[in-house]
Amino acid sequence: MRYLFDVWDEVAHRLKSAEHILFLSDYDGTLTPIVDKPELAILPQDVKRLLRKLAKNRRYTVGIISGRALADLKSKVDLEGIIYAGNHGLEIEGFGSSFLEPIAEEMRPSLQMLNQALSATLRGIKGVFVEDKGLTVSVHYRLVDDTEEGKVKDSFRKVTDTLNVMGKIKITQGKKVYEIRPPGDWDKGKAITWLMAEFREVRGKGGALPVYLGDDLTDEDGFKAIERNDGISIFVGEDGLQSVARYFLKSPEEVARFLKML
Repeated sequence: MRYLFDVWDEVAHRLKSAEHILFLSDYDGTLTPIVDKPELAILPQDVKRLLRKLAKNRRYTVGIISGRALADLKSKVDLEGIIYAGNHGLEIEGFGSSFLEPIAEEMRPSLQMLNQALSATLRGIKGVFVEDKGLTVSVHYRLVDDTEEGKVKDSFRKVTDTLNVMGKIKITQGKKVYEIRPPGDWDKGKAITWLMAEFREVRGKGGALPVYLGDDLTDEDGFKAIERNDGISIFVGEDGLQSVARYFLKSPEEVARFLKML
């Protein structure tokens, strides 16, 4: 990865040359700093203002792709005229239409029961938080004492291992979080590919230069999709971490600076 601000002239040239830009970003850890509890991740007002300005620019289409549930994401961002993709792209609203991944909808009752089982099993561990996001379930352990993290892992596996081995669920890990998703080949990369196809369908002509920013393992699928389409992929985090993204920024504060430059 190259530090974006070191090669800004190169990036700026591509942005200026593009007929249209499909600007997509993760939320937590990208537009907002990582916090102890999901509800504390508030979009800074300056970032919200900049996103609103970009969304009103005729050369830009703006979208937020997050692991959060769609309703939660829309409430947190609260901007009109942009694309929202929740639960890692399992549910999308934008371009005047909506998308709901069929397998995810079928799995909703099963994930509800899994949420209840995990809540009961992990209840005795201080600091753990099980989040029911409708189409997915997340187990957050950022507030768990380091000495108890092994217990969280063991308890989590006790509930999920059989379902995971049977292919009934899909498990991914993020920053101090385990995420359970429906089975199937759908992720942020597939969501980005879907959005790009929708964009071409709606505009009825050439595509757009895709840009995607993210900070976690779940964003790697998104970066891969962007690279396949010769876009601009930007990892948010310290240099030295492994990512397929082409560029990196060090923090959400630098993302705000990038938005201002755009």
